[in-house]
Amino acid sequence: MAGRTATNRIAALAAKEPDRRRFSRVEINVLGRFMLENRREYPCQVVNMSPGGAAFISPVMGEIGERVVAYLDHIGRVEGKIVREIDGGFAMTVNASARKRDKLASVLTWLANKDELNLPEDRRFDRFVPKNPMTKIILPDGREYACRIVDVSLSGAALKTDVRPALGTPITLGKMRARIVRHFEEGIAVEFASVQNKELLEHHISNAEKR
Repeated sequence: MAGRTATNRIAALAAKEPDRRRFSRVEINVLGRFMLENRREYPCQVVNMSPGGAAFISPVMGEIGERVVAYLDHIGRVEGKIVREIDGGFAMTVNASARKRDKLASVLTWLANKDELNLPEDRRFDRFVPKNPMTKIILPDGREYACRIVDVSLSGAALKTDVRPALGTPITLGKMRARIVRHFEEGIAVEFASVQNKELLEHHISNAEKR
């Protein structure tokens, strides 16, 4: 019932005009980074979002009216302007075409359902073992560790590795951005920053050892 309600709510949002005050926001938990007009990048966490606006928790606050370009896990690139300060961050508009609002509404539907149903990761896609299961993970500080892919889907992977970075840690797997969502006995599970195409996914993973 909760998932159906969220789906109906977001579908209705996508059909509306791009007036941010007419959109109802959905609570989500998405990591990313953003760039202000000084062209410096900062980490952020999106705590709620609609096709017309978003609220960011961030260590840095720009000026009201300042242009923002953000790169968000699962969502991709969004841009807009800061409209107000909030506790620990800021709220911004989202400037997008009708087509991109439709796509954003679909992504928000999945994110809202995922959080409401307390799903540990996206299970919409079949899991498989890639042709070359050996790859490496790179931590934010640059440390690299070899690992074996136990299985992978278009949205995430299970990795056999001796290292256990904290949940939520952003990593690079091969050439892809991901974050750690679960620990298990032999390793970690990661969620990709965006859903992948299968051929591209295999290419990026298999190329990890050829760089």
